[in-house]
Amino acid sequence: MSADSSSTALARIGVLTVSDRASRGEYEDRGGPAVVAYFERVLTSPWQAVRRIVPDERPAIEAALIDLCDREGCGLVVTTGGTGPAPRDVTPEATEAVCDRLMPGFGEAMRAASLLKVPTAILSRQLAGLRGRSLIINLPGQPKAIDECLDAVMPALPYCLDLIGGPYLTTDPAQLTAFRPKGS
Repeated sequence: MSADSSSTALARIGVLTVSDRASRGEYEDRGGPAVVAYFERVLTSPWQAVRRIVPDERPAIEAALIDLCDREGCGLVVTTGGTGPAPRDVTPEATEAVCDRLMPGFGEAMRAASLLKVPTAILSRQLAGLRGRSLIINLPGQPKAIDECLDAVMPALPYCLDLIGGPYLTTDPAQLTAFRPKGS
């Protein structure tokens, strides 16, 4: 997709926090606001966050992902939380269940970037996949890790959305430069 009239359309970005305690109001959600703050800082194209918080329960996660992609029309859905090895960390399984195809390079890039900062990043199981014209990306729950992981994949993310017919996103070059091949 090229930067034409569709480049000014409002992109809807789903932000799904997966947390038992935050969903019950026992814990302040810090992951969702960190994702929103990242996109506010990096994106220059118009966008709107569509926020949800669900417990660490696979059916609830799957239902929220389907809702954000299919009903809410979010071309990008970012989850935060539930990507570790604990028994209740089931976000990757829920994501895989609702996706048509997986995009393993996203998880590989995020883990590689995080491993440069902390050795326990190897425990993270985040992944990404496609559901129709939507890209779903799993992120860890910690705000610092969210920024590191998004920094690792953001340069390729807008072009991925172009290829699947998702929203046209532009980035602030002072923050990072999104890569698009010449002529695209």
